[in-house]
Amino acid sequence: MHSRKSLRSGLLLFIIALSCWANAQNSPSISGYITTGPNAALPGSSVSIKNSTIGTTSDAQGFFEIRDLKNGNYTVEISALGYLKVSQTVNVKAGKTATLNVVLKENQTNLNEVQVFGKTETQVVKEQAFAANAIETKQFANTTADLNQVLNRSAGVRIREQGGLGSNFNFSINGLSGKAVKYFIDGVPMEILGSAMSLNNIPVNIAERIEVYKGVVPVQLGSDAMGGAVNVITNQKQSNFLDISHSYGSFNTHRSSLTGQYVHKPTGLILKGTAFFNYSDNNYKMKGVEILQGGTRRGDQITDLTGASFVVTDARRFHDKYRSAMGQIEVGVTNKKWADVLFAGFGYTGGTQDLQTGFEQTIVYGNVTRESKAFSGNLRYKKTDLLTQGLDLSLFASVTKDSYITADTLLRQYYWDGSWTAKGASEMGSIKSVSHINRPRSFARANLSYTLNERHSFNINYIIDHLKNESYNALISPDDDMPGVMNKQILGVAYQQELLDKKWVNTFFAKYYGLGLERKKYIEQAYRTVDTTFNNFGYGIASRYKILPDLGVKISLEHAYRLQEVEEMFGDGLNIQPNPDLKPESSDNVNVGAYYGFRNNKHRFFFEAAGFYRNAVDFIYPVPDQRSKALKNENKSSVRVTGFEAEFRYDYADLLAFNINATYQNAVNMTKFGNTASTTYEATYKNKIPNQPWLFGNANLTIGKSNVFGTGNRLQFNWFTQYVHWFYLTWEAFGNVNGKSTIPNQLIHNASLSYSLHDGRYNISAECRNLTDDLAFDNFRLQKPGRAFSLKLRYFLK
Repeated sequence: MHSRKSLRSGLLLFIIALSCWANAQNSPSISGYITTGPNAALPGSSVSIKNSTIGTTSDAQGFFEIRDLKNGNYTVEISALGYLKVSQTVNVKAGKTATLNVVLKENQTNLNEVQVFGKTETQVVKEQAFAANAIETKQFANTTADLNQVLNRSAGVRIREQGGLGSNFNFSINGLSGKAVKYFIDGVPMEILGSAMSLNNIPVNIAERIEVYKGVVPVQLGSDAMGGAVNVITNQKQSNFLDISHSYGSFNTHRSSLTGQYVHKPTGLILKGTAFFNYSDNNYKMKGVEILQGGTRRGDQITDLTGASFVVTDARRFHDKYRSAMGQIEVGVTNKKWADVLFAGFGYTGGTQDLQTGFEQTIVYGNVTRESKAFSGNLRYKKTDLLTQGLDLSLFASVTKDSYITADTLLRQYYWDGSWTAKGASEMGSIKSVSHINRPRSFARANLSYTLNERHSFNINYIIDHLKNESYNALISPDDDMPGVMNKQILGVAYQQELLDKKWVNTFFAKYYGLGLERKKYIEQAYRTVDTTFNNFGYGIASRYKILPDLGVKISLEHAYRLQEVEEMFGDGLNIQPNPDLKPESSDNVNVGAYYGFRNNKHRFFFEAAGFYRNAVDFIYPVPDQRSKALKNENKSSVRVTGFEAEFRYDYADLLAFNINATYQNAVNMTKFGNTASTTYEATYKNKIPNQPWLFGNANLTIGKSNVFGTGNRLQFNWFTQYVHWFYLTWEAFGNVNGKSTIPNQLIHNASLSYSLHDGRYNISAECRNLTDDLAFDNFRLQKPGRAFSLKLRYFLK
């Protein structure tokens, strides 16, 4: 098959690239770390050879390297904004790397009146040409938040969960949602770790920062992320550390996490470990639901409905337990002559879940369960200055075996009080089933970048993703009844120029999207195997101009494609029905924005605003199917999204931080005719896309004081408020004026209080979510938990 040949060709290219590092030639060099103290890296420091044009800057870990030097003595000058300049003489010999580790001290001149700092990694992300946001997770490390809850506070982002811990969710960036948004961990697609790995069960402690790209995504992420991307950056410091925490909260919720690293300095061997565990009964109260009263009962069964009637009352969820776990271990080396990074890793993710509802809360389940597990192995390699100065290579390859089982074996109809009646079909409305889905997957990525000089650089990124779908009902047959194969290839090429002393930065890029599909379709009263290929090209530009050092404007434009995902094509065995006829979607994306920040003594201000435009064709969106009690993804011919977002932040030293943001987005159906033969406009033409918020905002306040009840201790209070304006649950064109289905206005408040001792080694925090116990809705008007309390203990050693 053509797709298999493409896979073999791609893997061959990957193997050839992997072998390149063995031929790398090394010349005398100087390398080391720039810090401000023990384990305190100073990124962005300037490192230069005196009386020459040779120099570099330190990376996020404070590491720098200057290569291609001749034998002799060199005076190295190290400087950073707000720190005293340091000069040191280093002797360089052939075939050796001279090590220079420098600790910079703060410039104490007028330090009591003004503090000057270099730009952090988050500031660098915000000021790049792409529409992007970066979130430092340090401020949330002592809370019980997962990554979803942190991201939901960002401008332009809206996350709608279907319930409590572990529930399905819909992630939206500037109006485009679902699979149009991709998730990464250190630049690697999150889905290759298995279906149990999700933003809503990853503890915030695992991340160092989170980057959010809106609409236009850099080539190096190597993705068809038409709607945007989230990249979770973990701790990359080359030092020993241990971060372990456990929290307990309402609804018998337990959340534990552990991440650590050990560096064996004599050999340079590094061992990394990451793990988390989540559990919750999710037995929160459902307000205003219908239960069946009366009738003849035997235990929980209603044997005779005579005299029974529905009444509206409150009831607790009784079948919604959730458990998930993840463990990953990596071993490797860094900063070798033949490799900057070489790691091999193995991971496991798994979970079990009781299903309480279908896609809406009138569908009640009492015995449907789901179990998932995935095993993965990976290899990653990175080398800077490969063969020649400025040529960098990054490689990643993985294999994953992902599987899950959904059991639906009772012929019952459940109600919110736990009672049930017998019926002729299973709970999910079909035959009894123990549905098995196996999805083995192989993934490879190669990224090659070349810096020609200070003004011109290039990047090439290639990924190949092969996935097989195997599904069957074990109660009928152990054989695969709906096989399928998906092969994706995405090639991206980018050129970046920096002009006018780096005030003006332009990035031009193009992408190739290739998709090979093999699946069964029902044709002429029989299932037949059908092969389909899709090949197309996208392109775009991102530009930023700095009017002042901290005042900039930027614009990004892109014509992008989004290829179908496996769950959309083959279903998930639970709430999503397969649709083998689904087509890729495309979009023209435009972002225009500006930012400005300034400091006045200890006061820091930052403001940014942006407008966005999305014109999506063959837009993929979920449609409720009442017959199957599930969702089915379909293509909508044309959807247009326009909107505006703004954010303001203020900090006062390390005492106070406040930010507020608001987002308006208008996603409307621009499909005039349902088919080419029609001459009558669709009833929903120019209607807002249902079940999507169009106006929402967030406000955060942090007040903290260091050296409270002892030196090195800190007391901190956090307040978070979120507002979501009402929106239609279904198409606004349908139904009478007074009977339209809507999700009402929501105003939710959260608060937390934390205390850290011994410079952050010991931490304790208490938290309350939905402080006022308001009724909270999200996706398809499914109720979320009410007021909930939690307590978290955290130990951090470095």
